[in-house]
Amino acid sequence: MGGEVAEARLWAGELKALHERFVHRFSRSEPRESALAYMRGLIAPLERKNGWTLAEEAGHAGPDRIHRLLNRIDWDADEVLDDVRDYVVDHLGDPEAVLIVDDTGFLKKGVRSAGVQRQYSGTAGRTENCQIGVFLAYAGGRGRTLIDRRLYLPISWMEDQERCRAAGICETIGFETKVVMAKAMVRRAIADRIPFRWVTADAAYGFSKGWRTELEQADVFHVMATTRHDTVVTRWAIDHPVHDLFPALPRQKWKRRSCGDGAHGPRVYDWARVEVRPWHRKDRRHWVIARRSVRRPEEISYYIAYCPAETTLDELIRIAGSRWAVEECFQSAKQECGLDDYQVRRYDGWHRHTTLAMAAHACLTVLRARELDTGKAETDPPSSYP
Repeated sequence: MGGEVAEARLWAGELKALHERFVHRFSRSEPRESALAYMRGLIAPLERKNGWTLAEEAGHAGPDRIHRLLNRIDWDADEVLDDVRDYVVDHLGDPEAVLIVDDTGFLKKGVRSAGVQRQYSGTAGRTENCQIGVFLAYAGGRGRTLIDRRLYLPISWMEDQERCRAAGICETIGFETKVVMAKAMVRRAIADRIPFRWVTADAAYGFSKGWRTELEQADVFHVMATTRHDTVVTRWAIDHPVHDLFPALPRQKWKRRSCGDGAHGPRVYDWARVEVRPWHRKDRRHWVIARRSVRRPEEISYYIAYCPAETTLDELIRIAGSRWAVEECFQSAKQECGLDDYQVRRYDGWHRHTTLAMAAHACLTVLRARELDTGKAETDPPSSYP
């Protein structure tokens, strides 16, 4: 019992320290206090995390203060997110970190929540009535968490101004593809000098040659999944299909490697790479990487990489495998921080909720990093001096 109390106090203390970083974003005491109470409720062991349960956890008579925080009181969620991201960098910053782009679905009922419609959700693995959020994860040596987000608004919404107004979507917001959103988030991270070394994404984003070219021009190293129908420049063709690079490859060029641990243990595949884009600067290389299933050799996935000339295949495999870190972030943020447990319909409300949920997740990630540091310190052998 004493251990649980001590742990609760530790979480509350760290959450308050994070909250102190952005209290100045609120002009009144009520939203300041409500924001802290909201984050405390999000990490509390509640079966459901809605306005009523969070209000009860905070000791409020009803959910009105929570609803005002998310829907009516004027505060800028992007400014708060800047402070949360600075907190992440201060505690988890790593010059070797990987930025990971992905989206996740939020199942919804009804048709009035901003951006909701029947659309494919990778989370559900099928077409559902849902909202889609595009996120940027930060994965470093001490932990991984979410540092940026955008709510995707389908074309059907942008063509219905009355529906947009009802959901709080102002006329200055235009349609953007998910790739455009991903570009904007990575550009923001670059402009704000977030420490990282790599960018990775699945084929829904990595297939974009325009984005890969933009990253290369900024000298941002990346390993991007792509489709088998993508083409590259080789010595033999300007539009060489990536899937055509590997059938004649000698067997010894394939290496069996794990790209990290999954839910069922190491994710082991056969990997190979072929150099492309032969005319480039001497200290950089372009590769197409193939990942082949061990059990079903006909199942092959492809990646395109831009990296320093000395980068090994093992390093590129590690970066490709790091993409699963964002899935872990989604899972833990939803299960532990209520990322998908909200009752807001308006566009601003979605961004406010997700920002505070991401803040709670960042706080737990930092606390776990400290626990690992403490455990490592306790198990390390004592230093010896001559």
